Amino acid sequence: MLKPIIDWYLGALDSGGYGLVALLMAVESSIVPLPSELVIPPAAHLAVTTGRMSLPGIVVAATLGSWAGASLMYGAARLLGRPLVARWGRYLLVTPAKLEAAERWSASYGPYGVFAARLLPVIRHLIGIPAGIVRLPYGWYSAATLGGSAIWSAVLCWVGVIAGADQALLAGDMHRITLWLAAAVAVLGVMYWWFVHRHMRRRD
Repeated sequence: MLKPIIDWYLGALDSGGYGLVALLMAVESSIVPLPSELVIPPAAHLAVTTGRMSLPGIVVAATLGSWAGASLMYGAARLLGRPLVARWGRYLLVTPAKLEAAERWSASYGPYGVFAARLLPVIRHLIGIPAGIVRLPYGWYSAATLGGSAIWSAVLCWVGVIAGADQALLAGDMHRITLWLAAAVAVLGVMYWWFVHRHMRRRD
């Protein structure tokens, strides 16, 4: 089911290149649910197999795109303020309780919290909202966003290279796909608990 989408994306990368990666990562860093796990690994695989892009170039493009999207989220939250987010956020699965917890976490951990958040799916594209509301200094926010996004993009590039070498995975072997998904869920779950959940519960 995913193969036609992946084939289309790989074809689009031929013409879009780094610009397409940056654009999609900017979208991913907004409230649009576009997983970076579907953007960077295929691009890294294409870079290794065709040489039309480089892995460092993909990391740079993805990092800058993430920073651009995250900056828009931060600016919107800082300009519009908490009342608008509290009123309409529930339509984007941002409940008042989640917003309050994210605000406490962002205010307590500042740029370090933003840096950690950029390494976590879902949290990474929402962290700009509480950071903007609590008016975290934009310079620190940008530095943390760039640093975290660069590391996350490099990790996903590595995943793309390793996964691209797995012929069973590329052939659509469901057992192999399940193993990859289980490993990803386990790693990301531990990261979320370590960086976010335990700190929020402690703060409560």
